[in-house]
Amino acid sequence: MNKGRWLALPALGWLIGFFFVPLLFVVVISLCSRGNYGEILYQFTLENYRRFFEPLYINILWDTIEMAAVTTALTFLLGYPLAYRIVRMNRSWQNVWLLMVMVPFWINFLIRSYAWVVILRSQGLLNTFLITAGFIDQPLNLLYNPAAVQLGMVYTHLPFMVLPVYVSLEQLDRRLLEASYDLGGTPWQTFRHVTLPLTLPGIVAGSILVFVSSLGMFVVPDIMGGAKSALIGNLIQNQFLSARDWPFGSALSILLTLFSLVLIFLYYRVVEAQKGKGGRQ
Repeated sequence: MNKGRWLALPALGWLIGFFFVPLLFVVVISLCSRGNYGEILYQFTLENYRRFFEPLYINILWDTIEMAAVTTALTFLLGYPLAYRIVRMNRSWQNVWLLMVMVPFWINFLIRSYAWVVILRSQGLLNTFLITAGFIDQPLNLLYNPAAVQLGMVYTHLPFMVLPVYVSLEQLDRRLLEASYDLGGTPWQTFRHVTLPLTLPGIVAGSILVFVSSLGMFVVPDIMGGAKSALIGNLIQNQFLSARDWPFGSALSILLTLFSLVLIFLYYRVVEAQKGKGGRQ
């Protein structure tokens, strides 16, 4: 075995010990049965997977996909212009803005979520400001609804879109932009036909990160949505902590993982097909 393969052994051991072995346990538990008191009975069955296809759980999965798709679209609409603006700054200001994008990662996730509760609740900062300024007479219902959950999801995942897009924009060959302008292209035409296609890998990477992370999110819906916004992540959490139905929770986890992998595979295939089509044109 050459030196390079020996160096890969620690990473391989890490993957086996902390990913594949736990995943194997989850698969085994998903095939077990639940006892009357929540214990795991090693009586193997596919009933847990069949339950997932009941209308109640299919509707929750659909709501989760819809929430994740909207989150991905909104983070793209907000993140791309922000990354584009950062790239056009001088180096010192780029570092400052990238630091501002990264700062939320260094703050505890629960603290950030509860900060939004402080801002949006009936006696929160926003309602207090609007009433004091005379814009409204009664506090607005800004919390514990789907819009609040969507706001929290976008806020949480925005850096996952900004950073990959920023890297793609940073690596963009400026000579191609100058060539477009020299050939008479307008700024919009240059952006549409040069900048946007060449930064597609960053957009794809950011979209995948945001979408897959949104599928398993359960903290934001819990804190900012109350019991009104149940997503698949909340359903899995409840099976493990409240319902004590670990086999069904494990089955949901496995199905969600497989669903995410299928979406990622199809997304890559579509993007590769579009890139090949664009290259031939």
